[in-house]
Amino acid sequence: MSGFIALDGVSHRYGGIQAGPEGILAIQDLTLSVGRGEFAAVVGPSGCGKSTLMKLVTGLQFPFAGHVMVAGEEVRQPVKIAGMAFQAPTLLPWRTTLENLLLPLEIVRPHRGEIRRNRAAYVERAEKLLASVGLDGFGSKYPWQLSGGMQQRTSLCRALIHEPQLLMLDEPFGALDAFTREELWCVIRDLHAVRGITIILVTHDLREAVFLADRVFVMSARPGRILAERKIDLPRPRDLEVTFSTEFQDIVHELRGHIVKARQ
Repeated sequence: MSGFIALDGVSHRYGGIQAGPEGILAIQDLTLSVGRGEFAAVVGPSGCGKSTLMKLVTGLQFPFAGHVMVAGEEVRQPVKIAGMAFQAPTLLPWRTTLENLLLPLEIVRPHRGEIRRNRAAYVERAEKLLASVGLDGFGSKYPWQLSGGMQQRTSLCRALIHEPQLLMLDEPFGALDAFTREELWCVIRDLHAVRGITIILVTHDLREAVFLADRVFVMSARPGRILAERKIDLPRPRDLEVTFSTEFQDIVHELRGHIVKARQ
């Protein structure tokens, strides 16, 4: 398969004492391809293997069958060109917003050495990133001084601080209220438009998937595989008003129908 991200016939299982001798098959014969600069969303019933897919693409786990390719190379170790954001921001409470952003650079090569020699340049990069998501002037604040939405914006910035080519989002807005969630949809929409970064979003929110993505993949119940693929032809840039359109609602209902079948 070709694509910036390509999974070909991938299967993965989890072991453990309670899983039995064969373990639990999480995904089976999963095949998909995502192009460079594309925004893809993955939806499906709970337990279908969406988060497993994220771990395989980023090299946090490796399949027992099939191949996972990122940027033309088979994934055999953690993928350095990827950034990740999760449902929980997991910011360190004793570090300021700016210090939380810089933390990955203080740990990962080659930035670990560079930031010691040229910290001012990295601080400037972090401050510009904060400004791009509406957090200009909040670098000196601690996590407990930020709202949930502001913490999640910080988490997104931290995932982008090392300028990755791939951004993986695992239910990043699930714990937020509806209005904050929609605000952050627009933040991600704009970041994608400006940076042209490849993004894979795992979500249970079908409206979120349709609003943000170029294509939506629907996974089956466990063991997960790709049950359906839907190209989203809604023109960009998308305004939140599009979510009230008949075309948008029709796509959401179509995807919901696929998931209902997947759960049977």
